[in-house]
Amino acid sequence: MATHDNPLAVTGPFRVHVHPTPSGVKLDVSHYLQTVLVGIAQAAAEDPEVFTAELVDIADLSRRVNDPDGHARHELDTRIDALLAEVADDCSIDVYGQQVHRLIERLTHLAQPRPVPEQTRKSA
Repeated sequence: MATHDNPLAVTGPFRVHVHPTPSGVKLDVSHYLQTVLVGIAQAAAEDPEVFTAELVDIADLSRRVNDPDGHARHELDTRIDALLAEVADDCSIDVYGQQVHRLIERLTHLAQPRPVPEQTRKSA
């Protein structure tokens, strides 16, 4: 099981670190994002012209999301969803078996009330 001091909660297929914050936790999914970035790079390498055109279209739609025509937001969402489905497995991170329990254990530990640093200094 995960130790309470170890921020690594999930070891695979993508590493997930969980760090405490003053008001909760921060999930570090950089390992997953590295995989997504490699997927983007591979898609760009396979057909640079088409991929670049797709990214330029997405950037253009992004600039137009507040236009009164209202179609840009829907088109942007559709295009981004399609790209992410291609290079990022629909943005889903699988967590299996014991990894689920490690994540639960880490989140449960960090969800416990803890003193705010200012309160600790005042009581000392």
